[in-house]
Amino acid sequence: MLKSKASGCQNGSLEGVSDSTFPRISRRIAAIAESATLKVDAKAKALQAEGRPVISYAAGEPDFATPQHIVEAAAMAVRDPKNYRYTPAIGLPELREAIAHKTLIDSGTEISAAQVVVTNGGKQAVYQAFATIVDPGDEVMMPSPYWTTYPEAIRLAGGVPIEVFAGSDQNYLVTVEQLEAARTPRTKVLLFVSPSNPTGAVYSRDQVEAIGRWAYDNGLWVITDEIYQNLVYDGIKAYSITEVVPELIDRTILVNGVAKSYAMTGWRLGWMAGPLDAMKAAGNLQSHLSSNVSNISQSAALAALTGPQDEVLAMREAFDRRRKLAVAELNKIADWIAPMPQGAFYVYSDVRGLLGREWGGKLISSSLELCDYILDTAEVALVPGEAFGPSGYVRLSYALGDAPLLEGIQRLQGLFNSSLAAI
Repeated sequence: MLKSKASGCQNGSLEGVSDSTFPRISRRIAAIAESATLKVDAKAKALQAEGRPVISYAAGEPDFATPQHIVEAAAMAVRDPKNYRYTPAIGLPELREAIAHKTLIDSGTEISAAQVVVTNGGKQAVYQAFATIVDPGDEVMMPSPYWTTYPEAIRLAGGVPIEVFAGSDQNYLVTVEQLEAARTPRTKVLLFVSPSNPTGAVYSRDQVEAIGRWAYDNGLWVITDEIYQNLVYDGIKAYSITEVVPELIDRTILVNGVAKSYAMTGWRLGWMAGPLDAMKAAGNLQSHLSSNVSNISQSAALAALTGPQDEVLAMREAFDRRRKLAVAELNKIADWIAPMPQGAFYVYSDVRGLLGREWGGKLISSSLELCDYILDTAEVALVPGEAFGPSGYVRLSYALGDAPLLEGIQRLQGLFNSSLAAI
């Protein structure tokens, strides 16, 4: 029988060494919170598996199938032996060329294929962007509400996220004045996201220019997440900060991917683009972190970017219809404020008017408690505002079928309006 030399170990600690000196899990990793959106979605799916009729608005995931020509391209790639081997860590050359072309067309920014690094989803691109330019103690200005992964990625890089909050009264859009008030000598990076997850807010050209000029004048880096740039409505455009303020090109990393616009969340294909020195550093990191992205997914992404866009436009039309339906129906709930989003596929509602009251015989004081009450009582899963910033808000994704979208909101109407009528 084998016996460990550290036979004196108790509770996983080395003999003679306290747990406080050598914790089992690194403090850096132990400090990371689980993705709140994925946690709520997993709970909803578990309840559905038990047979409960839960309608989940938690995941930011299109309900459509990936367009068939993309699937066929992947099937062809599977049968090609050249895809069974390692390829460049930063991505297939032909895909990086296609990404450079998309960046010119959609972001109004001219880059070369050498300035592109293909990643395992946009999430890896976000992580690598912060890891590439942030040193311990550097402050990253982070408009709030924010996507739940941003602050964790910043902290993993040793940075300090600085929240700058804009509520529903500002349509969730921060101002230059707010950013300037939060800036300190430690501020190195501005995170800029338009359209926004979780709010669906889109900055106008003038707003983008004002923020971009401010960032440039203060010598800041900009990391801009543009993964929802093609999901905008009412004829508006999501302007890239480097298109409006081209002087920022040498200090901006653009993050994007095929997940949202092409219904390819499971294919895990994203990218980052920026100055050559930053992309060289990010490529070095990726060569040790994950090496190349699956060649099959890269072939699928190439087909997505260079093939027909008809189905993409059809999906956007469906999201537009659902957006209008969701906002109209949510605003029928007393004291529930749902501003009309201009992009992405989320409605970010202000539910502060429902807090500080008794619901179901219990005082509800936070949006976290409110979402628990809604899930338990109406079997509807929403993500509470605490996942994205201050309490008092909830996120609803309308990237699901028209029928369940309406049914879930009608459950909310029945839950709250009937309770208020009884008071």
